[in-house]
Amino acid sequence: MCYSAQVNREFKKFVRATGGHGMDIDTYVKVFWWQQGKDPRKRPKVPRAIERGLLANGPPEVAELIRRWDAWEVDQLTQEIFAQRRRVADAERALQAKATKKAAEDVRIGTNKVAAAQRRLDALKGKESDQDWRIYPGVYAPVIVAEGGQRQVKLMRYQCRPAGKPAFYDRKFPGTYNARRDNLEGFWQGQFGRHHGLLVADVFFENVEGPDGKNRVLAFTPRDREPMLIACLWSHWTDPKGLEPDLLSFAAITDEPEPEVAAAGHDRTIINIKPEHIDAWLNPDPANLAALHAIFDDKRHPYYEHREAA
Repeated sequence: MCYSAQVNREFKKFVRATGGHGMDIDTYVKVFWWQQGKDPRKRPKVPRAIERGLLANGPPEVAELIRRWDAWEVDQLTQEIFAQRRRVADAERALQAKATKKAAEDVRIGTNKVAAAQRRLDALKGKESDQDWRIYPGVYAPVIVAEGGQRQVKLMRYQCRPAGKPAFYDRKFPGTYNARRDNLEGFWQGQFGRHHGLLVADVFFENVEGPDGKNRVLAFTPRDREPMLIACLWSHWTDPKGLEPDLLSFAAITDEPEPEVAAAGHDRTIINIKPEHIDAWLNPDPANLAALHAIFDDKRHPYYEHREAA
């Protein structure tokens, strides 16, 4: 299952080349909206590269919302680093007097927390890395959809919550960031043939079991280095009680594995559609699902090279 992907760095260029009509500003504002009295720890999870682009070129109202989150988080991270460094120093002094398991654990945990907080702080202050483009389940990403005859880019959460389902579906079905092709007319019947999107990505990541029985994360990249056009389903969820905000979310469709992916130890591969099928995919006919399966059968088959991810 495609649990993680690296959003294409040339996303805006791709949108222009494929006739995109820009971003749906409302979805971006709603994702980032800050309201006093709400828990500030619930910052939306968005790849830092996307936030950085919005800070530089995005709508002023969105940029201002991101700056507020940044200021709050920088303050929290600075306090966290100070507290954890003090924890490590206290533990190291305790170890000099007497070796204890607790002190050793405090050194290990505190050191790891300092490193994690510093990485995030560096990212907020402008340091770039490949992780800036990585998405995981629960993280928001730009998805191309068609509405009113035009292509738009909407910010959606990577884990689909089908419309009409209760919010606890996120916990009951944690694997809904992927939609198996053989279940599109079952579990996903409310979205398949109705709400289609495209995620543009350079790399997809998978968990596989190594020869030693330990988990490894492999990064799969098309040998031709062409951006992948990953077929997705999406949903606009609303709370019938009006207590929770609306949610746009999506799932990547997966199929039987390409031979090289299977040889690397994984049993699924994302569906990478051909550019000539974009319009037909984004504007589906729910009465002709066979035509959509034909798009899958005619998908691109680049050789997916793999490496162990950092």
